[in-house]
Amino acid sequence: MNNQSGNDLRIEIITQAIDAMKVAQGDSFSLENINLAELERRTGITRARLRKLKKDNFQPKPHGNKGRKAENTILSGFTSVIDNMLMAGVENSVVILEQLEDVGYTGSLTTVKNYINDHKDLVPAKRQQVAPQGNRGRRYKTDPGEAFQMDWGFTRVVDPNGNESKVACFAMICHHCGKMYIEFFPNAKQENLFIGMIHAFYMMGIPKYILTDNMKSVVDRRDLDGHPVWNKDYESFMNTVGFRTKLCKPRHPFTKGKVERLIRFVKDNFLAGRLFWNITDLNEQALRWCDKHNAKYHKVIDDIPDYLHSSKCSEVALPLKEDPEMLMYLFPLRKISFDGFISYESRRFGVPYRYIGQTARVCRKKDTLYIYSADLKELLVTHDVTWGKLDSYCRDQFPETTMPEELPSAPAMTRIQMIAAPVEDSAFDKFRFDEEVIL
Repeated sequence: MNNQSGNDLRIEIITQAIDAMKVAQGDSFSLENINLAELERRTGITRARLRKLKKDNFQPKPHGNKGRKAENTILSGFTSVIDNMLMAGVENSVVILEQLEDVGYTGSLTTVKNYINDHKDLVPAKRQQVAPQGNRGRRYKTDPGEAFQMDWGFTRVVDPNGNESKVACFAMICHHCGKMYIEFFPNAKQENLFIGMIHAFYMMGIPKYILTDNMKSVVDRRDLDGHPVWNKDYESFMNTVGFRTKLCKPRHPFTKGKVERLIRFVKDNFLAGRLFWNITDLNEQALRWCDKHNAKYHKVIDDIPDYLHSSKCSEVALPLKEDPEMLMYLFPLRKISFDGFISYESRRFGVPYRYIGQTARVCRKKDTLYIYSADLKELLVTHDVTWGKLDSYCRDQFPETTMPEELPSAPAMTRIQMIAAPVEDSAFDKFRFDEEVIL
């Protein structure tokens, strides 16, 4: 309750007590000679406070410090951080609070919210959205470990040179408990989809079926009866891992609303104001962010996702087994070009010339790229991933031209001296009239 509300309530109590004393005393009642001891007994307000209020005829007056603001507050020195994030379009108070805490802020979330509300003018105007279409169905529930939802999201990345590119975010979430996993890739190709799914299965287990939309890397088309015709590589992946897939209706987000909401949550919370060195650093931050939110209490499920998943969903979801067939999906196949390069994640990496024309398998672990033979028995070469657009060469990528060379049969005993090249006078020097002639 603020100060003004407290004054109003106090005056209301005093007014009721004075009216009761008027009725009891009748014509002998006088406000100037009112019995403060009796008024104290009726209201519970101290006599000193009543004596002060009597001087103002029991009328409330504003506090003397009302409207004044302290020169230094708990936000002093941190307002520039909030202003920069607001001008960048970040309005999420939780995200702003996390950024402030990283630079030493010790205040509360309410203080940050109040500052954001007072500085809404810094936020750039949002684009106009179409009118909502309303509810077209109801979300359904599944048993523990029965279904996971997956989808792709995309965001733009601006490098230090100002160049802009797109990065794909793979997201998977348990339909029952809400445990989530996200991973970023340079693109949303099918091989990256398989890698993201395997990494998610390592952490969450293999469900009975996956719920997704009509991705090109999942389904090719539908037959005359409306049944999906699976992509051959994806169908082989399903059979290898051991799960089934259910497709959702187009433009109908209710069937997989959890992962749709997760993608929006990632964009509004994780990506808001995010800074990173490269995609490896971004994925490490994303994994810590998932662990943090998976360990929080969620009101929707009335539980903690990590605890609910480990206690119920993990009993049904099968653990992922490491076998040679599974490793093939983690190491995509590449053809070595005639000039000794393989292309991976929109970049070219060199391979020794003796393997030109063969096939190889590639895997990136953090900031190192490993290139293996097609059967994964031989490591051909490794590269440090710099995420630049220039080609990365390796040793022995090009054959050296060998020519016969004579070597001395005896040690060379003589020695000669090399001096600096002499400066020759030009024939035009005599025409330099600006130089002074000394006689």
